[in-house]
Amino acid sequence: MSLTSLPLVEISGGPRERGRQYGEQARDRVQRALAYYAEAFAFSSGLTWEQVVGRAARWVEPSKAFAPELVEEMEGIAEGAGVGFLDVLALNARGEIIYDTTFSSMEPDGCTSFALLGEASGDGHVYAGQNWDWRHGVSDTLMVLRVVQPGRPTVIMHVEAGQVGRQGANSAGIALNANGLGGRFDDSVGVPQTLIRRRVLDSDNLNAALEALTKSRAHIASNALVTHREGFAIDLETTPGAVGWMYPSNGLLVHGNHYQAFVPPQLAATYRPSSADSLFRVPRAEGGLRLVREASGTDEARKRIRAAMSDHLGHPESLCTHPDPTQPAVKRWATLLSSCVDLTTGDYLIAAGTPCDHEYERVPWNLYDGPHGEVTP
Repeated sequence: MSLTSLPLVEISGGPRERGRQYGEQARDRVQRALAYYAEAFAFSSGLTWEQVVGRAARWVEPSKAFAPELVEEMEGIAEGAGVGFLDVLALNARGEIIYDTTFSSMEPDGCTSFALLGEASGDGHVYAGQNWDWRHGVSDTLMVLRVVQPGRPTVIMHVEAGQVGRQGANSAGIALNANGLGGRFDDSVGVPQTLIRRRVLDSDNLNAALEALTKSRAHIASNALVTHREGFAIDLETTPGAVGWMYPSNGLLVHGNHYQAFVPPQLAATYRPSSADSLFRVPRAEGGLRLVREASGTDEARKRIRAAMSDHLGHPESLCTHPDPTQPAVKRWATLLSSCVDLTTGDYLIAAGTPCDHEYERVPWNLYDGPHGEVTP
């Protein structure tokens, strides 16, 4: 996969109009996403897609209460793509449905996220990024989305087609990288992660971004690494109950898929990391990213970031993850995409696939570009 094979979709206007534009431009990829998850849920749980969609209805009211404009955007996506609203909601709540305690679970997302502040980057820039590890079967559903919305920052994200939020950055200089954490909590219905993450990226200041994480009641646990262009980063381990947090050490912060700041009391007695490889991915990323401090300039800094994120200890379940041919095709994991956002310059860089095989390439939009950016440096 190369960057040119990822659709670059720009949407603007009010919520429903943005959604229609999204659905029309990403119609084929939305259909592929629905086909993949129908197969994946059937494999893991024996449920038909109609049964999965029926369960997705649990998240309609919590989503409307939390972000009615994003529900309207999802309705527009459904209209534009020619699918049902609950189909689109299921794509946005797939992480929550995975943790539905009434049937066997699929594994949560895997990712390794990082923030590099000026004192650790070699060129004085602030970087945020991650290796996004998930099912290899969704690789042909990925897209880069730019959202221009009245009264709010312009957002650039990389998402699975049909989703309204995942990872990205905005014209206010705020970046979000998120990782699955695992662990089952009570079965009361909370807000889907895609909506919470979009609310973070819709924020025009750091306090609002953090409040989106600390004041919402998520349905599942998820890690959020928030980085600001002014040289600040914080990692929040969010759960349906308590929230833990941690700060960079010497300008570097790395997080994987296990609890690093605390273990929630609901899990403490029996907690085991859901991704054993996270236990070595994090220190390996830290070790590689520490070398970025010695870079002589921006080009070298970015090359060193890519080299760090291409580590293969534990292959195929390594920091740079490759599909395991011993697993059924529907269960194979891979690093779908590696991202590196330069919050100093506004460059949004993507290696569309495993970073060992793909160079970082700049998407055609700068975070701080254009007449539509309500918040610029």
